[in-house]
Amino acid sequence: MIVSRDNERLKLVRKLADRRWRDKLGLFVAEGEDLVDAARAAGIEPVELLVAGEDVAPELLAEVSSLAHPPRVVGVFRRDDLPRGVRARTLALWHVGDPGNVGTLLRTADVFGAGIALSPGCADPTGPKALRASMGAVFRVPTVGFEEAPQPWLALVPREGTPLAELELGETVTFVLGAERDGLPEDVLVRCEARATIPSPGLADSLNVAAAGAIALYEAVRSAV
Repeated sequence: MIVSRDNERLKLVRKLADRRWRDKLGLFVAEGEDLVDAARAAGIEPVELLVAGEDVAPELLAEVSSLAHPPRVVGVFRRDDLPRGVRARTLALWHVGDPGNVGTLLRTADVFGAGIALSPGCADPTGPKALRASMGAVFRVPTVGFEEAPQPWLALVPREGTPLAELELGETVTFVLGAERDGLPEDVLVRCEARATIPSPGLADSLNVAAAGAIALYEAVRSAV
């Protein structure tokens, strides 16, 4: 039973709250039984597992947690154990820096059997907020670098694109999405085969990027039926 705040396993959990340490060590923390169970269901075992009342004093585990309600279980996992590879339908994210959006898009990709491609500048999918938003999808959805997303690329833009439902979507398609404020730069747009817009008759300027990704994947699945 760990009863000291200076325990090395607890120090490791504290370090991994910082992306720099996650990048350096190739490790990340999943808090809560749901995430740990999702990892194990995907065949991914933790390198460290701390259970309140069994391995560690509950109050010490609560101190290293990022959750409002301290978890009973905290697992440390290797990034290299996460799935990698491409899928026919992919969401390619360009500088999507909000971890909640990245996690939600992982969950959306999981629902529709798609993959995720991430550019530099995206939020860390293994950070605590993204992990929680993914609801465990990070352990099931393969990710690749942005440049590895399969062709053809289809840019989702807020206006002046072809209405999404009017485009013929093949079995393989990558929807390219940018951050809500800045969108997609011209050097990315010119690499896309087409530009698509989701019609929005309301007053809002644009859809949330996670909502746009969900609609795009739904349309791709619907058009294939």
